[in-house]
Amino acid sequence: MTEIVAHEKLFIGGRWVKPAGAGTIEVVSPHTEQVVGRVPHAAPADVDMAVAAAREAFDHGPWPRMTLAARAEVVTRIKDALLARHQELAELITLQNGSPVSFSVRGQALSAVAIFGAALAAAAELTLEEERQGLAGPVLVRREPVGVVAAVVPWNAPQFTIAAKLAPALLAGCTVVLKPSPETPLDAYFLAEVCEQAGVPDGVLSVLPADRDTSAHLVSHPGIDKIAFTGSVEAGKKIMAAAAENLTRVSLELGGKSAAIVLDDADLDAAVKGIVGGTCAANSGQACVALTRVLVPASRYDEVAAALTAAFGALKVGDPSDPATTVGPMVTKRQQQRNLDYIRIGREEGAKLLTGGGVPADRSTGWYVEPTLFGEVTNDMRIAREEIFGPVVCLIRYASEEEAVRIANDSDYGLSGAVFTTDVERGISIARRIRTGTFTVNGVRLEVTAPFGGFKNSGIGREFGKEGLAGYYEYQTVNLPAPTQS
Repeated sequence: MTEIVAHEKLFIGGRWVKPAGAGTIEVVSPHTEQVVGRVPHAAPADVDMAVAAAREAFDHGPWPRMTLAARAEVVTRIKDALLARHQELAELITLQNGSPVSFSVRGQALSAVAIFGAALAAAAELTLEEERQGLAGPVLVRREPVGVVAAVVPWNAPQFTIAAKLAPALLAGCTVVLKPSPETPLDAYFLAEVCEQAGVPDGVLSVLPADRDTSAHLVSHPGIDKIAFTGSVEAGKKIMAAAAENLTRVSLELGGKSAAIVLDDADLDAAVKGIVGGTCAANSGQACVALTRVLVPASRYDEVAAALTAAFGALKVGDPSDPATTVGPMVTKRQQQRNLDYIRIGREEGAKLLTGGGVPADRSTGWYVEPTLFGEVTNDMRIAREEIFGPVVCLIRYASEEEAVRIANDSDYGLSGAVFTTDVERGISIARRIRTGTFTVNGVRLEVTAPFGGFKNSGIGREFGKEGLAGYYEYQTVNLPAPTQS
């Protein structure tokens, strides 16, 4: 049996302290269904302590008043430590949430390093003060850190989503209260230790693993200046409503139901590789950017369906710690059942099951779902409209390029998407007509140097690049004396 990773204290304001309550969170392996970790459950009193520490550090401490270069030195140490220990971090992520270790390495641990690096590069190019000529005289436009940030992150890609918020917040001079998901708190403890060793000052960072009740207390706290959230649309709406009471700034990165458009001239092998990589191979389908609707021209439908059926059927499903595994378990039994329920719904709606559709026969333990491909799907079916969050993909037939664009846009979401074509200019033309925050020509990519976020129900605001960094600043205008007339 794997040794349990246990923590008895909370990281509040840069110090390891005894929690206010007696509650604990048990971390269960999605692969073995055994307890692999145990951490304290943060209570509302712990939130109050963390926010007070963050408030004191921001209002009176050195962190916001340090030069950007000095903060960048600390953030660079965090980045370098994550790189040096990335394999250890990846294995910890796989242990707690079942991500295939190959994905945990490249899609989480190393991606977090890349996010810190990209944020540092964006900050180096940032102009913090700019003098302009106004109508009545000169003005000085200044950037000031937004304040105390509540960073609330999900279980599917915890380190990736933490880095997306923590890196720009720290560089801007904000203080942060981090609330990891109760399913995946272990990597957040790892990060807290890294930040402590990197010299993050007291009060600047707290880590509070907790459930929704404690989260609700955090996001409604009057001491919070900005909430940065990644998660479901339903949770995002509740957070936005709570934030409205205090006029707290929010950025929300929410769900997706992204379309991959296969054009009539597409290279089949490249399209299949990209679609597999953007669905089942993307954290076992547990990714908000997954290409879960595949739009195929009627003239090539049978060809694409056969190729994807074979590719899905050939994927290795199993132990997420095995580097050869492509598809691991769902993070919880609840998530496994959600996928199975949607598969049943798809059958009832009249979609044709091409491959998968259940629990792998050789997986009596663990919360596994077979890579599942539905054919003959229409865009009004629930499986085509609602986010399933697993290895379940829909094939949708279209008659013309115009219809493909219409179907792609006919969604409550607008997070990601892709087009596969041998004509790159044609692909770019398609991209310009799709209402989505990120779009890739011939592949699937999430670029951490460019703004990422969603249209419609997929969220508000952007992460990454200079645009993401800007979300952690407020602007101040200083009107300067006009020149005296001689």
